[in-house]
Amino acid sequence: MAAAQILVADDDAAIRTVISQALMRAGYEVRVTSNVATLWRWISAGEGDLVITDVLMPDGNAFDVLPKIKNSRPELPVVVMSAQNTFMTAIKASEKGAYDYIPKPFDLTELVSIVRRALAEPKAQAQNAIDDGQDNMPLVGRSPAMQDIYRALARMMQTDLTVTITGESGTGKELVARALHDYGRRRKGPFVAINMAAIPRDLIESELFGHEKGAFTGAQSRSSGRFEQAEGGTLFLDEIGDMPMEAQTRLLRVLQQGEYTVVGGRTPIATDVRIVSATNKDLRQLIGRGLFREDLFYRLNVVPLRLPPLRERIEDLPDLARHFFAEVQKEGLPRKTLSQGALDVMRRYSWPGNVRELENLVRRLSALYPQDEISAELVEHELSNEYSRVLDGEPDHNRPIDLSAAVERYLSEYFASFSDDLPPPGLHGRILREVEYPLIAAALAATRGNQVKAADLLGVNRNTLRKKIRDLDISVVRSIR
Repeated sequence: MAAAQILVADDDAAIRTVISQALMRAGYEVRVTSNVATLWRWISAGEGDLVITDVLMPDGNAFDVLPKIKNSRPELPVVVMSAQNTFMTAIKASEKGAYDYIPKPFDLTELVSIVRRALAEPKAQAQNAIDDGQDNMPLVGRSPAMQDIYRALARMMQTDLTVTITGESGTGKELVARALHDYGRRRKGPFVAINMAAIPRDLIESELFGHEKGAFTGAQSRSSGRFEQAEGGTLFLDEIGDMPMEAQTRLLRVLQQGEYTVVGGRTPIATDVRIVSATNKDLRQLIGRGLFREDLFYRLNVVPLRLPPLRERIEDLPDLARHFFAEVQKEGLPRKTLSQGALDVMRRYSWPGNVRELENLVRRLSALYPQDEISAELVEHELSNEYSRVLDGEPDHNRPIDLSAAVERYLSEYFASFSDDLPPPGLHGRILREVEYPLIAAALAATRGNQVKAADLLGVNRNTLRKKIRDLDISVVRSIR
């Protein structure tokens, strides 16, 4: 049986050489070229079982020839390489019909693996190309961690698979959900988002599924829910770990049967909505504590997607900062740049608030300081306590806990997210629960589950502690000595 023939197009002779040598060692026949014209001539003549091509070459752009390849030889797999490692490169490669996209620099073993997979299961993709003029970048970064995200998103754009996005607060989970919608097959439909942590627990079912007039006290008229509003589009369920069990049961039925009933209603309503969920919590831990349904988890977690914290993609920081400075300039603030010293300071910071914290810092620097170039001293001043704690490298046990400032920052962002409206009632109870749970859990962990010692550590009565443990459903693991 004749060896499969691979056509390789790249204007860099060194890259052509290493790819051809790796593929020939793997048993393939290889032809190489430095231009689009020759590549297209070979393809038109029926040559090649697979194509590997760079995007930018001296005589053209691979994205211009990809539609022609898909029209003339739809069964021919095309692997696209690019040093322009952006979100839009990955998306365009997928939308134009590429079998896969691989960023430069690449791993030769991975490339050979992609070739084998493509030849074993060739895929003819007929997809609508996105507008080449769309230059707005919904996601920013060229780090390996972000490249993995871009490639995963590109593969999911033309599907309706249910996706669960995990990651720390501020990593951009809603941005990813919007990208899945805006560049996917449902982009002409609505994108509807709902934050489970921002809605009183007894109103979540009504918010999701709507209610009939008289369904409960205060229901003076029929109200549509988020499922109805998102019909034909995407429903983003943020902070899914905060969904109460009753609503989880209703959501499971939607995922299983494709229908729901409004609160107070009896007639099932068919729905056509893609579900994307997000959480900064460990859903498996919630399952173990009886706070999240395991069957719902597997329905939601068909495609898990983890967003890295900023500290794991710190090489993206300059690109992100330039992006945010450009955004605030559009809002009327003067143009700013960062000195090398300022960038060095920011690279050493741990960014507990992730990309959102970086954006807020850029906005403060742009608004508060007249200098065109932001110095290291200004950045140090703004990062203040957090920065000094990171540089010291050791915790200061005599230093007071600046919890008030952290809560103030959180609430400031929380209220700002509601624009001209106010958040739903019950904020005091929700904030207390968010603070009490980790505080009591940490005290119990420190005392190895000894409730007498934990109560003494917290400075509360033992009976009060027991009630809190029961009300908050905290798991107590006792030490056996």
